[in-house]
Amino acid sequence: MGLLFERFISRERGEPPDIDLDIEHRRREEVIEFVYRRYGRSHAAMVANVVSYRSRSALREVGRALGLPAGRLDRLARLVPRHGDVTAEAMEQAGMAPADARHSHLLRLANELLRFPRHLSIHPGGFLIGREPVSDIVPIEKATMEGRTVIQWDKDDLDALGLFKVDLLGLGALTQLHMTFDLIAAHRGLELSLATIPAEDPLTFEMASRADTVGVFQIESRAQMAMLPRLRPKNFYDLVIEVGIVRPGPISGGMVHPFLRRRQGIEKVEYAHPSLRRVLEKTLGIPLFQEQVMRLAVVAADYTAGEADQLRRDMAAWRKYGRIGRHRERLLGRMLAKGIRREFAERVFEQIRGFGEYGFPESHAASFALIAYATAWLKRHYPAEFTCALLNAQPMGFYSPATIVEDAKHHGIEVRPVDIACSEQGCTLEPLGPDSGGTQGDKEPAFAVRMGLGYLKGLSRETCLRIESERRISPFSSIGDLGRRARLDEKALKLLAESGALEAIEAARRRALWEALGVARGGSGHLPGPNPPPLAPLNMLEAITWDYRSSRHSTRGHPLSAWRTELKARGLPDARTVAAMADARRCSYVGMVICRQRPVTASGVMFMTLEDESGFVNVVVWPKVAERYALVAKTASMLEVRGYIQARDGMSYLIADSLWRPRLAEEAAASESRDFR
Repeated sequence: MGLLFERFISRERGEPPDIDLDIEHRRREEVIEFVYRRYGRSHAAMVANVVSYRSRSALREVGRALGLPAGRLDRLARLVPRHGDVTAEAMEQAGMAPADARHSHLLRLANELLRFPRHLSIHPGGFLIGREPVSDIVPIEKATMEGRTVIQWDKDDLDALGLFKVDLLGLGALTQLHMTFDLIAAHRGLELSLATIPAEDPLTFEMASRADTVGVFQIESRAQMAMLPRLRPKNFYDLVIEVGIVRPGPISGGMVHPFLRRRQGIEKVEYAHPSLRRVLEKTLGIPLFQEQVMRLAVVAADYTAGEADQLRRDMAAWRKYGRIGRHRERLLGRMLAKGIRREFAERVFEQIRGFGEYGFPESHAASFALIAYATAWLKRHYPAEFTCALLNAQPMGFYSPATIVEDAKHHGIEVRPVDIACSEQGCTLEPLGPDSGGTQGDKEPAFAVRMGLGYLKGLSRETCLRIESERRISPFSSIGDLGRRARLDEKALKLLAESGALEAIEAARRRALWEALGVARGGSGHLPGPNPPPLAPLNMLEAITWDYRSSRHSTRGHPLSAWRTELKARGLPDARTVAAMADARRCSYVGMVICRQRPVTASGVMFMTLEDESGFVNVVVWPKVAERYALVAKTASMLEVRGYIQARDGMSYLIADSLWRPRLAEEAAASESRDFR
């Protein structure tokens, strides 16, 4: 991260970027192994994180002890907030009577367990490094994973003890960048790196301003997509602000809307005191970054360097220890004495509290913005390579592979299904023919993305590699030939048949499944009987459903595409039509739920992203509606939403009045939603 920020500083000063970053596949595990090798296992140990019971974990463990059905417990767990007590109302919504003896015990005992230590975990990437053996300083123990050691004290206690803790961040986005650069080099002969991609590309910023950022590091979330058309980044520092502004610190401090009004020229840029200009000039008089808050304490409240450092420590630990409150009167009193308005002083203090939840330093935001720019530039100019690398770098990011595949298709990328005749373990690129219909982005030649065998659920890496190895010797002539040479058991053969991966050998999936079972059970390579029964071909919905069941995605179509005719007959629009609707128009819409959020800064508002074959619809569910439809809002994978359109700043939202499961939800393929706090 330090190198990334150096490059940002050189750009700000107008200096040429002379740093050539060697990005490696540094998943967190590789970073950890690097530290152990560098310092030795006696002089480094991972930092502990004491995990406490929250509502869902408490419910599940108490429920198991009381012998309650796992399905019912899971349903209840999805209805309670991640933070907060378990309520009788949630229990009733889950179909559990609070008056029942076991249910009342569950309610009481689960709430008693909240915030009680559950187990000792490892802080991801956190290390205690010592000049002398770590065991001479703190008690350590062997971690569950082989070759790891962990200290027995919680990470938040180390700072108070004056011990040196280092956090090492392993970003999946760096792995994706490395893979993308490798693909470009292999297929186009062009060597690129994070340091050499063109800077300040207008096409990249134009794409980001449209919130076309699925798969782009840091700026792909629902909240970031909502902010991008309002902020409309035009240069690199705008991206730094974009990364830093959608955080609890600025949101809690009420800094977001004043900044946007000033940026849009609606509100005049003013400073609460002349001394604040040099601190806040880059952000239009509004504090957005952690360093600014610290400098405000020094400049506006006459904090000493030692007091400012203590404020930083208390910000980091305020939720656990409640220390931040002792700064309130000191900060407010000193700012008021300087003539700073109370309203501004109160907002600054609230932002300090917000930074204790999660806020960005400018240096951190700049480092992340550089990676965000690089991934956005690759998505804009090399979409096929970008998509292929993103699929191979999973799990990471905000969206499931199914959504990534759909987004690629919206951008004109042909995504081909898993195929036993050509798929490798990971996703690969395949050249498109001259009659493919043009180019992708502004680059020649064009490529299709071939899904990898590794995307089939339950197919091991070793099995994939055996299939690849045998295929290099000679193509598979039959399903029996495949089963014998690759030593596939019934589970693997059945999975390959159901996924459609055997279409190169047998085009009809049901017949392929029949033959695969015959190979697995009889070993003859023929159907288990002289005459196979008549097997109807899969219709579109069945094919997509089988795809989702075997690989959690489908290249053949979206689950809702099979229902579009019926939905149109009912007057229900697709996402593209909803996005074009006028403000305040009434609307009903059906879509697959791909993510849910209920941020602590949103005062109980639930945000959802629904998807169909044409794109996304952002749904806002106010607290009363979320409470009225809690069960369906928190558990349904497909929703019908009725409400009205709110169209502002280039973004469209469907404000929900009512929610329910549509009839077709029982038949359509189940999507995979990602639910966030």
